[in-house]
Amino acid sequence: MFPLRHSVLYLTIAAAGLLSFSCCSSQKTQVPPDKTIFQTGQGWTPYTDNRADAVMVYGVGGNPSDPASAKLSLESRISSWKERGYEPYFMTGIAWGAYSDYFTGEWDGVWHLDEGQVQQSGDTLWHGQMTPYIVPSENYLSYFKERVIKRVIDAGVDAIFLEEPEFWASGGYSDSFKREWKEYYGSDWRPQHESPEATYLSSKLKYHLYYRALEETFTYAKEYGKSLGRDIKCYVPTHSLLNYSMWEIVSPEASLASLPCVDGYIAQVWTGTSRAPVYYDGRRGERVFETAFLEYGCMASMVEPTGRRVWFLTDPIEDWARDWEDFKENYKATFTAQMLYPGISDYEIMPWPERIYRRPYKKSADSDEKVLIPKDFSTMMHLMTNAAQNMPHSSNHLDGSEGISVLMGNSLMFQRFPLHDGYDDPQLSNFFGLAMPLLKKGVPVGITHIENLGYEKTLEDVKVLLMTYSNMKPLESAAHDHLAQWVKEGGHLIYSATDTDPFQGVEEWWNTGGNSFERPFDHLLTLLGLPAGAGEGTYGCGKGKLTVLRHDPKEYVLEEGRDDTLLRAVEDLYGEIHCKNHFVLDRGPYRLVAVMDEGGNEPYTLEGGPFIDIYDPSLPVYGKHDILPGSQGLFYDISKAPKAPCILAASSRAYDEKETSKRFSYTCKGPEETVSVTRIKLRRSPRKVLLNGQMSDFRWDEASETILLTFDNDPDGVKVEILL
Repeated sequence: MFPLRHSVLYLTIAAAGLLSFSCCSSQKTQVPPDKTIFQTGQGWTPYTDNRADAVMVYGVGGNPSDPASAKLSLESRISSWKERGYEPYFMTGIAWGAYSDYFTGEWDGVWHLDEGQVQQSGDTLWHGQMTPYIVPSENYLSYFKERVIKRVIDAGVDAIFLEEPEFWASGGYSDSFKREWKEYYGSDWRPQHESPEATYLSSKLKYHLYYRALEETFTYAKEYGKSLGRDIKCYVPTHSLLNYSMWEIVSPEASLASLPCVDGYIAQVWTGTSRAPVYYDGRRGERVFETAFLEYGCMASMVEPTGRRVWFLTDPIEDWARDWEDFKENYKATFTAQMLYPGISDYEIMPWPERIYRRPYKKSADSDEKVLIPKDFSTMMHLMTNAAQNMPHSSNHLDGSEGISVLMGNSLMFQRFPLHDGYDDPQLSNFFGLAMPLLKKGVPVGITHIENLGYEKTLEDVKVLLMTYSNMKPLESAAHDHLAQWVKEGGHLIYSATDTDPFQGVEEWWNTGGNSFERPFDHLLTLLGLPAGAGEGTYGCGKGKLTVLRHDPKEYVLEEGRDDTLLRAVEDLYGEIHCKNHFVLDRGPYRLVAVMDEGGNEPYTLEGGPFIDIYDPSLPVYGKHDILPGSQGLFYDISKAPKAPCILAASSRAYDEKETSKRFSYTCKGPEETVSVTRIKLRRSPRKVLLNGQMSDFRWDEASETILLTFDNDPDGVKVEILL
């Protein structure tokens, strides 16, 4: 996660861990011991004790962007969290980090600053002082295994997270990259700005280098762990393919899911990625909820066919220093978006708690006063992260017309920089042109990864697949074999492209090795029994259909009112689409609601319940409530709660719950200088409530048969006794 995305120096912030929950799980399924995780470069403090399940201790030498994290050794930081009940894991950057002993020659007697990623201007891309973005040579990987991986495993860590395998599209001019080019292609380096083909080949090499880096380091970690009789788990925290493509970064992404040494991912999606402006209906602007929904969908679809694990990340703040009101509204938007994927129930609740709890930001956009996190914000945050701890995996489906998906692939990252022949794809509009018109009409549009087409389940529930080669190219011909078979067996495919972008003719499999197709789509047309260059129209192909639209998808969003062509084509194959301006999903006792603007002015009316509003730090109870366009909601349906007594919502984590006919007790913990607000379902109004043995006030709500408790959190615990 990058705070200064448009300057040369970038500070990286990654993902974090969600708080755990209370007694009221509506499903008695087994919960993993690390359902919620977070990351920090620092050791335990009472102010950052957020009560997630596991902590990813960052960096052998700490977080290079946080000097305070280097004050304690890796081992000391690990033990400080372990003593407080956290499962300790390890996280570090693979493309950058506190590796000055490598760059200055301390490790092998040779300076390696020439192994940074370099732009055409000759400037190195830096992540911090003495911290360049790295061209991962074999020599660097040898260092990384010895000085990082081995030490971490020797310290007792059994799960390693290597984040953000990133090669900037603007890089690719260093001597080290030129050496890798010669080794990989067997020919002299070609400057990527000189031709589309040189850009494409440069990106493929960048992609390969970090694929190799992760494969080698993770394989070493597993083999070294096995030699010690231990099973080391290896994960990749990574931005979504959408974000990397928009920010002009190359990374292996979906292809890693097929590596046996990779156990899964963290989906690094947060306000900073999702607020990147996109086009819709001719207007460029931030659409945080919608972009986040597509980003999380991109990550979910990477692992769904493979069965690999993924944690969804969201961040209560972001890398750019904005204000607490801005943070709050966008946090709710991204948090709701991630919860709308019922098949994912593991979460990283916050990156860098030290900056969330202990760094001041402006109170609001029109105020210059900087303050630490306001109590109402931290209370809301803990209510949300506790809800995430208890959020069940669900087989429920998001409401709307299902089975419509957009095809995407890793080569989206290959065509972003530099531009050639005047062809531009502003803000990745060739992708958003296929997705946003549907999403804005309440269609839960899915994502399908071209790299996963070989898995049987990938297209299992897809009725209409939308694709274009205006912004990407198929890396293997096998993708077309799978698509052709799916269409012939009854699938419906819409292809929208003019096929005039400058990358159509790069030297690739469709025009080499016995193939002589001018464009990659011509190969797919041939497999479907159609002539190369087929014009606009709908064609029968076996039991299925192919619709060709000779428009680049960016046209559907760059101009006002231009998406009708796409929507009509979808309805011609799918049938009538259920249009609306909202999404609703029930997961156990929780109801999630997102109401979009630009798609209607009607609010969504919450009815039934009664419902607890989790996004309101006072935990009000509603029988009926309107969620306005541009807003989101997370509610607890009390009618679905287990029998009383039961904690329904809390901004602290409950432990050691005990119940008799006359008493309900538990101990709750939370960070220092935060507030515990708790709503508890009871059979009747209690006689008294004791906090650490002292009488406490409470509020009884007869209609919902719940009490509301409010008191200060304590990381050492508060003993709550409710006498019935």
